[in-house]
Amino acid sequence: MSTPFTQPASEAATFGRLPLQPLHAFRSLRKLIADKEDTVQVFEIIKALSGASIFNGYQRMLTIPEGARQAYLRPEMAAKLSDDAWLASFAPGTVGAHYREFINLRSFAADGLVDESRKASDAADVDSAHPVAWYARRIRDIHDIWHVLTGYRTDTLGEASILAFTHGQVKNRGIAFIVMAAAFEMTRSHPHRQYVRSMLEGYRHGKAAKWLPAEDYDALFAEPLEAARKRLNIQTPVIYESVPLEARNAYRDSEDRELRIAQKAA
Repeated sequence: MSTPFTQPASEAATFGRLPLQPLHAFRSLRKLIADKEDTVQVFEIIKALSGASIFNGYQRMLTIPEGARQAYLRPEMAAKLSDDAWLASFAPGTVGAHYREFINLRSFAADGLVDESRKASDAADVDSAHPVAWYARRIRDIHDIWHVLTGYRTDTLGEASILAFTHGQVKNRGIAFIVMAAAFEMTRSHPHRQYVRSMLEGYRHGKAAKWLPAEDYDALFAEPLEAARKRLNIQTPVIYESVPLEARNAYRDSEDRELRIAQKAA
């Protein structure tokens, strides 16, 4: 029987350079454009175009002392983020408290993305004990934490901009493809809006920030949010914030959750 570190060559290749499937990516993109909430298609596109980026990301983890420690410990973030008692332990103003508020306001569950990723084709590898599969789960599970750290909301523009930020961090062609498609669709509907500039700003901020996959998220959650942003060199998304809340959904006018949250907070 193979162990997570001594897998047969054919199986190990699954976690190295994935075959590129551009036609599959285009088909999934059409479904995603038709239904922005169809998160399964996001995972389909990323897997279809990832190539070696996930493997390369794991290798980068090993070159950073804290990243190597995390890779050795291999904490499962989805399980941790589903622990209500753990989340409740963070003091007001900390990253953990802001994350807690973020998911509560939106009725999000930490295992929501987990369930969606398991619906994607060839999803058997999602829960594999292989270290590269663990890294892929880590990137999936810290997505909403990055929303909190960056200030991007979950409207269409916020999701596209944070994906651009993510591409600046992890250099994944599947993510870049989704961002470019979002830029095209949103600009086609409203050419006068600064949608593309917001996404480009997100990409630049992602490149400039400290590499977030290697962070110790237990320690990060206990930090004051503004102090964490400063330490990680996460800049304010000025262009995104300049776009009115009601204009951030472009071609999908039915999504008004973020507008309701902002109105309630005011």
